Amino acid sequence: MAGNAAATEAALVAAEAALDEADDTPQRDWVAWVDRTELQIMTGRCWTELRRPLRAVPTLESALAQYSDTHARDKSLYLSWLATSSIHAGEIEQAAAVTGRALTLSAEVASARPRQRLKPVITQLSSHRSLPAVADVLERAEAA
Repeated sequence: MAGNAAATEAALVAAEAALDEADDTPQRDWVAWVDRTELQIMTGRCWTELRRPLRAVPTLESALAQYSDTHARDKSLYLSWLATSSIHAGEIEQAAAVTGRALTLSAEVASARPRQRLKPVITQLSSHRSLPAVADVLERAEAA
């Protein structure tokens, strides 16, 4: 397993503590644009990259439930990490459903980044093409 889970956990705890600071001390620059939901998303992304789906999936699901579809570009990107963690957890149908949702959201955005981020997810799903949910999402991805 690549990465350092203990250091990641410590950094995430420190980030959460920084969000909780309410005194007059100068805050870190990132506190201006990171709220609890963004921190949850970053936390889920970290656990995804560390291949810790049991931590990543519930964290990302909780954060994304609060994240508006009006932020389609960002939400489709974040859904790609949820799909990846679902694959790591062996939940292939769930990964296909999440990937389908990300494809829907990314269809109307001008940014190519969501589609680029979904390419490896779609590649991983392709080995499960025999599952109807996967076949459907692969067909949608190929048509887009």
